[in-house]
Amino acid sequence: MSRRKAREMALQTLFQLDYNNTDKDEALEIILSEHNNIAENTKKYTMNLVSGTQEHIKEIDAIIGKISNEWKIDRMPGIDRNIARIAIYEMRFGNETLPPNVVINEAVELAKLFGTEESSRFVNGILGSLVNKK
Repeated sequence: MSRRKAREMALQTLFQLDYNNTDKDEALEIILSEHNNIAENTKKYTMNLVSGTQEHIKEIDAIIGKISNEWKIDRMPGIDRNIARIAIYEMRFGNETLPPNVVINEAVELAKLFGTEESSRFVNGILGSLVNKK
């Protein structure tokens, strides 16, 4: 299983849900259909990330809102917002206990791949603050 690929597909799905009038299952189907040769475990992890993040979205957004005093959640770039959401889901609500430094590193790598030049620092700052406050 490739967790990084699962996180990428979850990010694409959540981004799509932020900006399009579609439901979770339809958005997941679109993303998963674009990746034909993905292992079943990777697909399941993608679905878990999307479903879990969506189930806890209010709590996750409240956490982000508390950490990022200067930024309202809806004014954050969609990529950065959804990367942070996935990482917070994995750290706080996920089915497995993952080391925070692994989750943060993966989030920063996603930000470098999909975000702007500032995205990796922004995501690292939010997630680092969350870990430090804990």
